[in-house]
Amino acid sequence: MALRLAAGVLAALLAATPAPAQDRVTLGRGTLLTNDLLGDGRDRWRTGSYSFSLTRGEAWTGQLPDRPLALIEWRLRGEIVAPARLTAPSPADRRYAGIATVGLHTHFARAGWDVAAGAELALVGPMTGLDLLQQGFHDAFGLPSPAAARAQQLPNALYPGALIEVSRPIDRGAVLLRPFVEAQAGVETLARAGLDVTIGGFGYRDLTVRDSVTGHRYRATRPDVPTGLSFVFGGDIAHVAGSALLPGGGVRAEPLRTRLRAGLHWQGDRAEFFYGISRLGREFQGQPVEQTVGAVHLRIRF
Repeated sequence: MALRLAAGVLAALLAATPAPAQDRVTLGRGTLLTNDLLGDGRDRWRTGSYSFSLTRGEAWTGQLPDRPLALIEWRLRGEIVAPARLTAPSPADRRYAGIATVGLHTHFARAGWDVAAGAELALVGPMTGLDLLQQGFHDAFGLPSPAAARAQQLPNALYPGALIEVSRPIDRGAVLLRPFVEAQAGVETLARAGLDVTIGGFGYRDLTVRDSVTGHRYRATRPDVPTGLSFVFGGDIAHVAGSALLPGGGVRAEPLRTRLRAGLHWQGDRAEFFYGISRLGREFQGQPVEQTVGAVHLRIRF
């Protein structure tokens, strides 16, 4: 199913009329770091991720183009999921996994709706090297070793996938509302609906893209907003059809998954900073509590 959906999305994108290659320029880059140590102070479950986006297209005007592939986003992402106890994982807990994802996405607007669609390939397992990265980090700072959890991690696998999000930006002066729906298939297959609210200038004339763990949106074009402080909050609910990260056995995925989030974005003349938190609902049956994950972004222009 995921392979067919990914192939269908790619075919639709390639059938669209793209901007001439010689007219493309780099429109911006975006990053977001998430970690539960920045949230509830623990080291478990959705424990950490890093996303990097590079956008290219015609000169950015503060508005999305009206055709697919006129603006493209290359997205690289690494994530680690882990059981609650790294040194003695419980059979009733989720298994350790490193996930590395590369994706190609396009963003465009049609009749007042913003559309983001793309295809990606997710690598899961020791071949990503993320388990060794965490092991080295824990060893260097004297943190509990994840060796026991790594020994029981999910095996190597490749998952082609695709996703599409349709949102409706509603400008209410100092407040920007963005209801959205999203569908994705691949390493996790789900359908989601939610709402983002921004108070302040962040995101009005920028391309912002959604982080898959927290749901926070981060900027993927060069800043085009006034300096100042913006407050963002939102939430969503998803129906989960399947997850390769929760392959069954003693640990099964919860059919419904919720997220609530809030954050502050500060924009200066030559720097910007974002910090947000997300309350992630239970993702697997038997998960004892929900989880709070922090997200941070810092950019300084010299």
